[in-house]
Amino acid sequence: MRLGVFDSGVGGLTVVRHLRRLLPTWSIVYFGDTARVPYGAKSDATVRRFAGEAVRFLSQFEVGRVVVACNTVSAVALRHLDREFPGVPIDGAIQPRAEAAVSATRSGRIGVIGTRATVASGAYEQAIAAHAKRAGARVRVWAAPCPILVPLAEEGMENSKAAREALKHYLEPFKARRIDTLILGCTHYPPFKRAIRALLGARVRLIDSGEATARKLARDARGERGGARGSLRCYVSDIPRQFEAVGARFLGRHVGRVRLVAQDDLPWFERMPARGGR
Repeated sequence: MRLGVFDSGVGGLTVVRHLRRLLPTWSIVYFGDTARVPYGAKSDATVRRFAGEAVRFLSQFEVGRVVVACNTVSAVALRHLDREFPGVPIDGAIQPRAEAAVSATRSGRIGVIGTRATVASGAYEQAIAAHAKRAGARVRVWAAPCPILVPLAEEGMENSKAAREALKHYLEPFKARRIDTLILGCTHYPPFKRAIRALLGARVRLIDSGEATARKLARDARGERGGARGSLRCYVSDIPRQFEAVGARFLGRHVGRVRLVAQDDLPWFERMPARGGR
């Protein structure tokens, strides 16, 4: 199986990290739209256009399935992608995390942090409510945008004083509401896990933005034949060297050579990657 994965930047490698662990024989083609990160501050129409371009680019590699690592795209563009690409199974980020949160909570008090677009969409509240109804559970959900975390993660500043101060500001209201489960509703947030635990305490369960998606795909793929270890190829729309440097922290290993998608003219997504990758 060849899998396509895309995100607005480097954060989607947190999803790839779990996919490589749980589905080691699958080959993955990853696209990070580093020229236009972050998506969370852009309009729904713009996000839908960017997402369509990303899937069109990945389709050149004859992927059998596409994983939308980006929570913002999953919140505002998933239905649009399903209509635009009816022959390609497309998996979003929100449903698996909502299901995992409902299963994990003991008190029914769930928090969600994400980009402005993700939080404004109400997609997590809707998905959690639907899963809770099916499970016969009673839950309350509070969501808050954390816009500064994405650029901090992209710059590799997850352990900085600025990150700690931002998290303290964002998470204080959740402490007052005594949540016991927090969804990290953006692929850029897992590197902040240690700092988040220090602020909220060990009793609060963190739902990883990548692990839930990878586990769902692994369940769906159960019974498929094994084989040799799959490959990973990464493409970006800008600054491949920065992606290589920061990407290792998200992937947990060296990313390898990152290839640059040329944007000399439009539509850039119809061009194959430039030779040499720089």
